[in-house]
Amino acid sequence: MPRPDLDQLITLDVLLSAGSVARAAERLQLSPSAMSRALARLRASFNDPLLVRAGRGLVPTPRAEALRPEVRRVLEAAEALFRIGADFDPAHLSRTFTLRISDGFLETFGPPLLATLAREAPGVRLRFVPKQDKDSAPLRDGSIDLETGVIGPAMGPEVRAQALFRDRFIGVVRPEHPLAGGRVTAEDYAAGQHIAVARRPVERWPADEALAALGLTRQVRTIVGGFAAALFLVRSGDLIATVPEQHTAGLRAGLIAFPLPIAVPEITVSLFWHPRFDADPAHRWLRETLRAICKA
Repeated sequence: MPRPDLDQLITLDVLLSAGSVARAAERLQLSPSAMSRALARLRASFNDPLLVRAGRGLVPTPRAEALRPEVRRVLEAAEALFRIGADFDPAHLSRTFTLRISDGFLETFGPPLLATLAREAPGVRLRFVPKQDKDSAPLRDGSIDLETGVIGPAMGPEVRAQALFRDRFIGVVRPEHPLAGGRVTAEDYAAGQHIAVARRPVERWPADEALAALGLTRQVRTIVGGFAAALFLVRSGDLIATVPEQHTAGLRAGLIAFPLPIAVPEITVSLFWHPRFDADPAHRWLRETLRAICKA
């Protein structure tokens, strides 16, 4: 069986509509001789004259008449395939997206994201799952749609990434803490009792590296798995949490933040997704919505 040629169907549709080689050639922007060769190929493919001379014009054969509505139907179906997503409207979208994000990101950016969806895409439901690690397997197998975080070595090479914002680290204490008022020096910072955040065992944090360059060390009294837990403990004792500023904006109400007196590198928080969703209009709309909220 010969492989279907969509171009031949387009040519046949125009020929049957025009009823003339010259007019069909003009519509398809071909020369009359090229159009005549195309008609010859169509006749060979369908084993039928298709269009025959009648006076100065051409008339369709019974086979061509039978083909006319079927050819139009096939072409309309093909055109519809290429239009999928072109008329995308989030207001009519009904879909559940799974996002893997940190608790700090959720508390800061979750409320405006949900408000935007309620206004623009009421049929969309978000499922948030916690970040246990940076393994990209859930992105690859489709169990999560989007993830936010810092690019790491565990990220799969095929995963798409786009920066959302740059974030700097700050120190956070409760209002009753000795460092809550006035300028904080590197010595003040090092002398305090600290909470560190890590999901895996870590020998040294960036803050420790910066302090070591000044000949200082700090005492880490406890280690927790997330920024929300660190800030929760800060509220109940004279502890210092070192957290990213924008990432935790929704978690620090009632606490005192201060610029770090040491040079800790900033981080870039990015959005991750699998390339299978690059062209998906609904997925693309959600990515753009989340980027706009983070930018705002």
